[in-house]
Amino acid sequence: MSFPPPGLPIPGFPWPEAGTPLADVATPLPVIDEDRLATNIARAQDYMAAHGLNFRPHIKTHKIAAVARQQITAGAVGINCQKLTEAEAFADAGFDDILITYNILGPVRVARLLALNARVTRLAVTTDSAVTVAGLAAAFPAEKPLTVLVECDTGGGRCGVQSAADAFALAQLITAAPGLNFGGLMTYPGPGGAARVEAFLQETMALLAQAGLPCPMRTNGGSPDLWKAHLVPSATEHRAGTYVYNDRSMVRAGACGPEDLAMHVLATVVSRPTPVRAVLDCGSKTLTSDLLGFTDYGEIEGLAGARITSLSEEHAVVDLSACTSPLPQVGDLVRVVPNHTCVVSNLFDRMVFHKNGVVTRVEPLAARGTVW
Repeated sequence: MSFPPPGLPIPGFPWPEAGTPLADVATPLPVIDEDRLATNIARAQDYMAAHGLNFRPHIKTHKIAAVARQQITAGAVGINCQKLTEAEAFADAGFDDILITYNILGPVRVARLLALNARVTRLAVTTDSAVTVAGLAAAFPAEKPLTVLVECDTGGGRCGVQSAADAFALAQLITAAPGLNFGGLMTYPGPGGAARVEAFLQETMALLAQAGLPCPMRTNGGSPDLWKAHLVPSATEHRAGTYVYNDRSMVRAGACGPEDLAMHVLATVVSRPTPVRAVLDCGSKTLTSDLLGFTDYGEIEGLAGARITSLSEEHAVVDLSACTSPLPQVGDLVRVVPNHTCVVSNLFDRMVFHKNGVVTRVEPLAARGTVW
């Protein structure tokens, strides 16, 4: 192989051209199976349609405009973003129905939200406090009001008002502000929380109805309970992100099988310093250190008993002492199923897609690093 002169880029490195076999790509690199991706998108959309639910995918998992367009083409009503700058990136890409499920506070963020609302057809945010409502109410004019939903804690234990009475009170504050529209209720429950979500929604909707306040949107969320969304009949839509790629935590939750895993991290064995230890080139800058309840940092496909026991920045240490499969050698490629696919996406500028082991496209992550 001949190399270009020093200082000139190597064609296709590190991002391979379409037609490149995965065996020839530079690692470490997350790769997306096109067929599994398409199947995941279609299956979730078909399920929502069968149960009369709108579907709003959360783009935090992939952060890629082209994948969001696949989801919209399949029938999604819009997209869910988590941060303001994430929503700005997707507005730049032409998306015009965006829900930001976050409390947006402070004059700098509110000013940017005001500008975003001016150019997006349907923009909504969430709140769980009078402080957030006051900040939004002071900035938004009646001529182009902002839609605001009340976030409700139905067991997720993160943000959200704690009771139906609190939700009703906040809805009244939003309604009283000329520059705000009360859009409805939003929740992100813990797994297995359908009954609690339904009870909370029913109680809050009853209070709103008594006061003559419409509640057009009741948005529930989560990938682990994606296939139980129909158990919350008071919801009008469901949000989910991880389902599009799936990961190790989704398999554990029973929400998918190994055949539904669209993302793998390709890695190379760079060392075998002892008979029971291997070292991969995918450290904490590639695999997330987010354990999600696991005791190791990912599963190596086809290497039963292997455990990724520690990560440093550029190395993943693998314990092979319990392996029942043939052991990998220096230079071998392995596929790692990440614990949490969403965080892996945010570690890369581009994502490589493939079909039958051959690269099909390389897509930029439009919202990589958009954490504000």
